[in-house]
Amino acid sequence: MSLKAVDDKDDKKDKPLGSQSLFRGLQLIEILSNFPNGCPLAHLSELAGMNKSTVHRLLQGLHTSGYVTQAPSPGSYRLTTKFISIGQKALSSLNIIHVAAPHLEQLNLEVGETVNFSSREDDHVILIYKLEPTTGMMRTRAYIGQHMPLYCSAMGKIFMAYGNSDYPDHYWQTHQHEIQTLTRNTITELPKMYEELADIRQRGMAMDREENELGVSCVAAPVFDIQQRVPYAVSVSLPTAKLQQIGVKTLIKPVLATAQRISQELGFVIPA
Repeated sequence: MSLKAVDDKDDKKDKPLGSQSLFRGLQLIEILSNFPNGCPLAHLSELAGMNKSTVHRLLQGLHTSGYVTQAPSPGSYRLTTKFISIGQKALSSLNIIHVAAPHLEQLNLEVGETVNFSSREDDHVILIYKLEPTTGMMRTRAYIGQHMPLYCSAMGKIFMAYGNSDYPDHYWQTHQHEIQTLTRNTITELPKMYEELADIRQRGMAMDREENELGVSCVAAPVFDIQQRVPYAVSVSLPTAKLQQIGVKTLIKPVLATAQRISQELGFVIPA
């Protein structure tokens, strides 16, 4: 029996009967989400591991349903804005947004800079709420629904610091292809990351010191739930020059206070 035959057999075992086209269609959607300007049919077929005729047939169904459209480049396809509506509905169904939004808006008005709110999804940070600066001019590239690495973001390091003690080692072993030097400040060595995470737990907050993008810094704090876990994180992003001008302490207090207020709403009792 060939390897492909074995894979096909395993796929059928793992997936409900009659859902092969559904799973293949969802696979194409996930791939296309990485190509905002469109992906050629041939390349999409290669990435999905399907023949062109199957991919074309599935694309036609997605196109008819309004989820996929042809991109400006001939023979390419991209997702439509219909997914934005679906994504917003999914996010709005999360009670946490309704709980956190008033506190995040207050923080946004107080500091005048970009405010971010995220959850952890597997080995990534996912941004679920964002407020643009009210006084600052900088607009970050982050967007709601974006997945970000854990190792090079303030919120990501929060999740690593308050997760299982052996998780960073597992993350480093399984994400070697992803961990790379984005700037001169990016932490890519595991021993140094362990030191960073210990400092985060001690201080109760994390920083992105231009580790993801030069010129942009970030201050983040953990949001605890009733079980003392950290399912969310809140942060403020701003130009490094602005942070140096106002001082880190100016941001730490309001960020921590916001995270604590949201934690209290989730049932977390702050130690006296």
